[in-house]
Amino acid sequence: MYVAESELEATSTELGVDELRTWAYRCVDDLTARCDEINELNVFPIPDSDTGTNLVFTVRAAVESMRAAGPDADLRATASALAAGAVAGARGNSGVIVSQVLRAVAEVASRGSFDGAALTDALVRAAELVVEVVSVPVQGTIVSVLARVAEDVASLDRQADVAVVARRAAESASSGLDRTRKQLPALDAAGVVDAGALGLRVMLDALATTLTGAVPSRQRYHRRVDPQTRRSASPRLLPRATAVGDVTHGEATVGYEVLYGIRDIDDDGARQLRLGLADIGDSVVVAGDGDGGWSAHVHTANAGLAVDVGLKIGNVHGVRIEVLESAEAGSGGHCHPGDSTADVRGGRDILAVVAGDGAEGLYSGEGASVLRSDRQRLGPAELCAAIVESNHPEVLVLPNGALSAQELVHVSIASRNAGKDVLMLPSGSMVQGLAALAVHDASRAAVDDAFAMSEAAAGTRWASLRHAEERSLTWVGTCEPGDGLGLVGHEVVVIGPDGVTAGRDLLDQLLSVGGEMVTMLMGRAASDELGEQLTEHVRTRYPGVEVVVYHGGQMDELAQLGIE
Repeated sequence: MYVAESELEATSTELGVDELRTWAYRCVDDLTARCDEINELNVFPIPDSDTGTNLVFTVRAAVESMRAAGPDADLRATASALAAGAVAGARGNSGVIVSQVLRAVAEVASRGSFDGAALTDALVRAAELVVEVVSVPVQGTIVSVLARVAEDVASLDRQADVAVVARRAAESASSGLDRTRKQLPALDAAGVVDAGALGLRVMLDALATTLTGAVPSRQRYHRRVDPQTRRSASPRLLPRATAVGDVTHGEATVGYEVLYGIRDIDDDGARQLRLGLADIGDSVVVAGDGDGGWSAHVHTANAGLAVDVGLKIGNVHGVRIEVLESAEAGSGGHCHPGDSTADVRGGRDILAVVAGDGAEGLYSGEGASVLRSDRQRLGPAELCAAIVESNHPEVLVLPNGALSAQELVHVSIASRNAGKDVLMLPSGSMVQGLAALAVHDASRAAVDDAFAMSEAAAGTRWASLRHAEERSLTWVGTCEPGDGLGLVGHEVVVIGPDGVTAGRDLLDQLLSVGGEMVTMLMGRAASDELGEQLTEHVRTRYPGVEVVVYHGGQMDELAQLGIE
């Protein structure tokens, strides 16, 4: 039930761009607040206790994409950015499904306005999309709850205010959530409701709160069965086909969750991909953002074959592979920015030196602890103190160019003398650190994890874009105050009359020797147009190269560029 925040309850007749942004931010906050609860309920299709974490990461990715679209983006552009970010950053089964809710909102928002009838259309369209993208819809899950929500809002008068529709959707999701336990035997045996459906209700509650000003009073859910009952009730991953190269552990097949983005396919290609993945695994979801971007998800015994299926159909990118473990085996998601995956799996911390609020959010979102070089004097003593104060004996450090090699050697020696097992990774910039963090896997031995992360960092060529502050002589000529400067390392290699021109020339130099993806970490002084113009330059001249733009917020650069 809803309790008004004030005596006069606010209502809205239309969802505008400000309300859309508020809803997106509230979804992140509310999902984060209930992340542990959602993780605890996660027993279907795999009891790996990560549904809440996956939803948080998915919606965070959507919000980052929305922020990259800029504060002046209208309703259509903002909704489109949310959908694209959610599909590209979707994690897990539920994350991909939620991305389709945002895609439906974007499709309807393209009309230019968003009243009660539009919200109804969006929820009905979301239910249709989800049935299309899920290989085998199951009653008692987020899929069936969303279908019930669509039916309930469709029964309202088409003239109903958007706030009325939002409240009906939230209440329908709440009653549908309570029914999931009896609809799905695995949930009934474990004494829980569906975790993904709870995440959907949290998002719809956030929408209703945004539009009405009233906060729902909802019960909290907990598992009430003993560990032995949970194990007997937990479904196992049973691939439909066993392929050559399957890995076994004892008598049980080791399962993997495989998730990747894929481009250059249409609806027919998506159907082929869905069928191909269904032949080698379960929990298949292939979803699009409505603008050419697609995301594929599968649980399978052969991760390599799952990727190969996608490669035969389109252009695969952003592959993520995780071992499927039960919650009782010690795996699980983490929800809090300061936590590390190692808190659960390996007793290992990742410590990264960063500058800028946006960069801090990116690193924290991936489970790293951060040390801000722009908020304090950062020298060997400060870095050593942060290492010694970390939670676990193993610490992988991403210095990101903040200290010299000689200083890092001294820090390593001092930290080891203090009882820490420290590995310094060769990241000379924040974009190299992000590349390293993307392949971090706490289930590996520390030396193996460090090797993989170091290889990723070393394989990322990086440069920076700045404004000249004074007249200076460089290797490529004399620059004047205000000129755009492109640097590789500490050397100026490009001078242009402005940041855009220098950035384009710098990108041409970097991509002249190849590259598959460009990561742009934009500084505080960079305009929204700079990122857009550089992105357009890459897409026009290098159509096969993927571009990812993040807001870093660093003070001393217009942008950091990473080429992988």
